[in-house]
Amino acid sequence: MLQESLLDKILYQIKKLIPTSVFNFFAPAYHTFLAYAGAFWYGFPSRSMKVIGVTGTKGKSSTVYLITKILEETGHAVAAIGSLGYKIKEKEWPNTLKMTMPGRFRLQKFLYKAKRAGCEFVVLEVTSEGIAQGRIRGITFDCAVFTNLHREHIESHGTFENYRAAKLELFRRAQGVHVINADDEHTEYFGNLPAQKKIFFGIEKGDIRASNVILRPEGSSFTVYGTLFQLHLVGRFNILNALGAMSVAAMYGIDLPTIQPILASVKELPGRMQFIPAFVPPLPEASEGRSKTLAGKQRFNVVIDYAHTPDSLKAVYETLKKDSSQLVCVLGAAGGGRDTWKRKEFGTIAERYCDAIILTDEDPYEENPTRIIKQIQSGMHNTKKTTVIMDRRKAIQHAVRQAQQGDTVVITGKGSETSMAIAGGKKIPWSDAGVVQEALKILEK
Repeated sequence: MLQESLLDKILYQIKKLIPTSVFNFFAPAYHTFLAYAGAFWYGFPSRSMKVIGVTGTKGKSSTVYLITKILEETGHAVAAIGSLGYKIKEKEWPNTLKMTMPGRFRLQKFLYKAKRAGCEFVVLEVTSEGIAQGRIRGITFDCAVFTNLHREHIESHGTFENYRAAKLELFRRAQGVHVINADDEHTEYFGNLPAQKKIFFGIEKGDIRASNVILRPEGSSFTVYGTLFQLHLVGRFNILNALGAMSVAAMYGIDLPTIQPILASVKELPGRMQFIPAFVPPLPEASEGRSKTLAGKQRFNVVIDYAHTPDSLKAVYETLKKDSSQLVCVLGAAGGGRDTWKRKEFGTIAERYCDAIILTDEDPYEENPTRIIKQIQSGMHNTKKTTVIMDRRKAIQHAVRQAQQGDTVVITGKGSETSMAIAGGKKIPWSDAGVVQEALKILEK
């Protein structure tokens, strides 16, 4: 059986021999052939399991994680794929591909392994590019989940309408259960397709609706049909993610009182509003009465989040701003010509909410990193509170050093990713959380 890496090399060499214009013409047929070839090779494994696809612009990874957690804790054997990583029952490993959805043969092999392991459910994070490239062909979906829709991947799809239509394709293929965010402006677009069962969730409206919503710095609380939920996850958007997950669970016969303690047990999601508290070590002067109020107490928070769209960046900043003395923001933007339109908006949003801004590399790929930074700065009227430090490690260290009591350092763009894409097609090992821990250790010395 061919290994995926060898197959990738063979396909890459074949594509290099074909003129781009010719390949683009035959691309749909090429993608379809590979998808069904992979499914056939592994015996169409998805037909033996309930596959749940989660799509949308934001919240996919978090919703996949929460759905998986609920199903697992209620006794089901579950596999999952997303940007947070891979999972087959108790076995977990990171996603190092720099793509949320793996290629067709990798994806089908994963489903085959999940089937062999006895999984009942598979929860997939489904991207618009994955749909457009036919990676979902040959997969039998039982359930489709829509989180929300905002402008993204316009370069890949050509227009927003094409982007939205790609998302809709998942719902055409999953005719068993449709789970839809009722608060989103595109609800009707996704809600009109036929399904055996359909459920809407939201804060403003929906079948599964949160009332008595209270947002706190350490989480939130809300009520659904008389059941009180307490979340450690911060922000209104995480309430919507939780509502989406519990709606899926409800469609598979899991009641709200059973879901309640499971959601309450989730302390954080890797790289999604992940809080890392910073402490000031006890000082010698403290024994003499000096600095007693600071010794050993939390000084500031560091928050890591994947936010990579203007809407998600704004939501993160708004959530953290109200409970921080100052917001110290570390951000960049992906290269390779990816959604260049949003760089200027990043600058505008950062200038509005952040008290100090450190611009740095994110994933420059082959693009000039300085050019990316300048495009972010083009959205700012005044760059006086902005510092440019291209080395991301040094940028994070600088942010941590300048933070004061009650401040929040927020690092966006990479979340839990384990590598950084740079020129020459190279990927270097990376962890925002790991670099933060290094910086804090230096600070405490």
